[in-house]
Amino acid sequence: MRRLFPVTEETAARSPAGGARADGTAGAAAAADREWSLAELAAAYAYPEPAAGAPRPWLRANMVSSLDGAAQHEGRSQPISSATDMRVFGTLRALADVVLVGAETVRQEGYRPARVRAEFAGAREAAGQGPVPAIAIVTASLDLDFTLPLFTSPAVPTLVLTGAAAAPDRVAAAEKAGARVVVAGEGTAVEPARAVQALAGLGHTRLLTEGGPRLLGQLIAAEVLDELCLTVSPTLTAGDAQRIAGGPPVAVPHRFRLVSLLEEDGFLFSRYHRS
Repeated sequence: MRRLFPVTEETAARSPAGGARADGTAGAAAAADREWSLAELAAAYAYPEPAAGAPRPWLRANMVSSLDGAAQHEGRSQPISSATDMRVFGTLRALADVVLVGAETVRQEGYRPARVRAEFAGAREAAGQGPVPAIAIVTASLDLDFTLPLFTSPAVPTLVLTGAAAAPDRVAAAEKAGARVVVAGEGTAVEPARAVQALAGLGHTRLLTEGGPRLLGQLIAAEVLDELCLTVSPTLTAGDAQRIAGGPPVAVPHRFRLVSLLEEDGFLFSRYHRS
């Protein structure tokens, strides 16, 4: 990353430039044209240390939004993203045990399995993780293309989260394709809290969701989201694109606190934790 300026006490301690003020002016010259290493990014975005005893699952979301609130442009997030945003995207994946994603996002974004990255291999092994995070797809209908690489060539089996009443023939098709089907609901739909606990039961406690908006809205409404990593893109799209979270509103807005805020080329990279 270039020209990243920490704006809270927590990130000031990790600043690659050192001594930056909250307004980002001090240390700016030293930080300019300096790209953070992947190790520095991983340290800046590390999951909280688990408490003693059985580790509690921690669910973070990673989303991007334009200045006028669009989570995508013409159905995809890539047009409002950047190279640095994708470095953060890759780093967050490399830190996670599992990536939770909605079926519609899989279809629209052309999801592929997580790739093995040599830069993170040692850290993942030391943390007791597999070579890559598993992709976990949330779906009631199991309307998925099982010929895609997500099912035919993942480094670790893809997970399919669905309800107990899901169509048996679609469940069988998923299992035949090599996916592991995980029941996380009584009907056909997935219950967010049960999904989190089901993944934790499989040993996945460092959870990451990449949406889409409908899934993120469900996770927020169920009060299971612990952290939001939000990239604010310096773009305007107009139109009627979705926000980062959709669905019915919550009764009372959930308050999160700012943990860190970084900037590069007009993009803001923020982290918020549940208050």
